[in-house]
Amino acid sequence: MLESIKKIFSRENRDLQKRILFTLGVLFVFKLGTSIIVPGIDKDALGTGRLSFLQLMNMMGGGSMERFSIFSLGVLPYINASIIIQLLQMDIVPYLADLAKEGHTGRQKINKITRVVGIILAFVQGYLLSFVYIEGGTPLQYMEFATVLTAGTAFLLWLGDQVTAKGVGNGVSLIIMAGIVSNLPSMFYTAWQGFVGTSMSTFGILKFALFVIIYFGIVLGVVYEQLTERRIPIQYANKSAGTMNGGQNYLPFKLNSAGVMPVIFASALLSIPSLIAQVSKKQGVIDFVNKWITYTSPTGFILYIILIIAFGYFYTFLEIKPKDMAEDLQKSGGYIPGVRPGEETKKYITKVLKSLTIVGSILLAFIAGLPIIFGKITGLPSSVTIGGTGLIIVVGVAIETWKQVESSLTKRNYKKGRRRY
Repeated sequence: MLESIKKIFSRENRDLQKRILFTLGVLFVFKLGTSIIVPGIDKDALGTGRLSFLQLMNMMGGGSMERFSIFSLGVLPYINASIIIQLLQMDIVPYLADLAKEGHTGRQKINKITRVVGIILAFVQGYLLSFVYIEGGTPLQYMEFATVLTAGTAFLLWLGDQVTAKGVGNGVSLIIMAGIVSNLPSMFYTAWQGFVGTSMSTFGILKFALFVIIYFGIVLGVVYEQLTERRIPIQYANKSAGTMNGGQNYLPFKLNSAGVMPVIFASALLSIPSLIAQVSKKQGVIDFVNKWITYTSPTGFILYIILIIAFGYFYTFLEIKPKDMAEDLQKSGGYIPGVRPGEETKKYITKVLKSLTIVGSILLAFIAGLPIIFGKITGLPSSVTIGGTGLIIVVGVAIETWKQVESSLTKRNYKKGRRRY
């Protein structure tokens, strides 16, 4: 890793340095935008205390929701749209199912449809969110606020595209990560105040130290889950096992192929009832959501864990299709030793994926739920307990981004080596 860092700052990789600086510049613009309040809003009238169980949306937006900034919605409407479109691809809407089978061209069309749906959801969510903060406004005022928030989401999606094309990593994921990272200092300060405060008691300091240890444990757990993989050896007809890549060929399957997406999906879905409750302003609805659906309630916590496991399973088989993988392997003349090509290969890959996904999803759910349990025992506020979810997203995105940087370095060194001959 240290060697890779040295290569990044070497003269030969100035293009990569520019891409990294471009990415940091875009993230700075995002953070700057979280401080710009929607025009026409009275700063003193903002109901920051109304967030209650909308803390997760606020965390992913870098604290923009509590300030009602132009980026209050963040990229969550796009995440929600992704969930909807991916569900509809499961032979519910034939047109989307056909696009999913068209390869790269189909994925591009699906991505455009997802963005259009995301913008529509952004306007709807922005209109509803305006009711939470603005009291006694006219329908035209609410539409103006919703339009500004929708424009903020559209601008963030554009920034994400620019990072993906001209920077490093996935732009949308990095924007979510930047929002969470910017809240980490505040979260640790809140935890310190909750455990220690002004008393500076030894027991309080020990509890805070345990809190920090748990967070480092979560980091190690996420790193382990992201990097662990099972390698299935494959061979090719008329080729020896070691002729390609200088060694054994294999199919790599991660312990958690879905990455952090199950956590993001589950979090986004659970934020919808919270938003509806806030908009309704009916105490009965608010009490119901607070009692049964929030992360800190027993039923809400169980629902959160179930959603993570379910999305982990669903997203894995959405991204990795055993049938297509078996067909591609057969077309290239490859096979898994001891397994017949075709249908048996498909069944074997499906069995392996199911085993890995169940274990990986349960581990991911455990890592996501541990800080919530710890917070419930210690009485920490929800802004701290939700931090566990944020940390999973941060570590997962950081690992994927670093892998892309290392891959870029490897390609550059390979091309450099070829030019010598």
